[in-house]
Amino acid sequence: MDGWQVIEQAAAFAERGEPVAVATVVWRQRPSSGQVGSRAIITASGQVHGWIGGACAEPSVIRQAQQVIAEGTARLLLLGTTDMFGDAIPEGMTVVPISCQSEGALEVYIEPVLPVPHLVVVGRSPMASALTDMARALGWRAQLLDWTEFSAEAADHRSMVVVATQGHGDEEAVEAAIAASPAYLGMVASRKRGTAVLGYLADRGVPRQQLKRVRVPAGLDLGKTTHTEIAASILAELVQLRAAGRLDHTGGAWVSNRSRAGAGGGRQAEAVDPVCGMTVAAGPSSRPLTHDGETYYFCSAGCRSEFESSPASYARKETRC
Repeated sequence: MDGWQVIEQAAAFAERGEPVAVATVVWRQRPSSGQVGSRAIITASGQVHGWIGGACAEPSVIRQAQQVIAEGTARLLLLGTTDMFGDAIPEGMTVVPISCQSEGALEVYIEPVLPVPHLVVVGRSPMASALTDMARALGWRAQLLDWTEFSAEAADHRSMVVVATQGHGDEEAVEAAIAASPAYLGMVASRKRGTAVLGYLADRGVPRQQLKRVRVPAGLDLGKTTHTEIAASILAELVQLRAAGRLDHTGGAWVSNRSRAGAGGGRQAEAVDPVCGMTVAAGPSSRPLTHDGETYYFCSAGCRSEFESSPASYARKETRC
């Protein structure tokens, strides 16, 4: 793919609801294989679509891109040894050493391409229509469905669902929404009505842990308001939760994306190549070698061979990330 095709495909990923990162080479020093303007898409699982560099650069860019997706914040990378730049490294730039058998270097800008928020409003009231219109004004993908049209297939774990049926199919709509396991599920109703609906569903065998996720009443508490103001309060709550990183649905609960990333978030363990200092995945793909009971990982066969030729020179340099 050329640069523009990468951009188009990144937009397609976002439309499908899959977050990705776009990496662009903005500077190179020979003999790096990456070219200025080269672009690639990196998915959260580490798949690469496009081209940004060879065997030394690509693993580092993948790991950095996965962090960009998790944090939702762009970053500029310098891939190369710092000694070739002296004090010229800009503040805020992330430096990743990739000195393996090459004097090349790259600067790569990585930016997140996050999905357009998906909101499903269930109901045909003036409030439901107002909420849908407001969400669309923000550029969200918003759907307005009657409760007879709504099913669990209309939403997924990234969606936000607001049930505003107001007495017309409340129980059926909430039960179908729970089955979709959305990132957010709110019900427009009084607390008394909400308790009755959730109690009915509990009697039907819906797990209480799932029922606890239903926010009743949905929206910020503004007191007695008009239907338009209720819609605004619900949208404000959704914006607030998204901004705080609390709309990542994992295991049936709202959690903070940042907290989960800080705790590890299932991220693969990393190690430092003891020969060149490059950060690599601590796994089979990084040519593991055990020496004196310690396992070392390498970015290339050359670095592994160098270590084998003189392990005493490198064994104590290796540190875990």
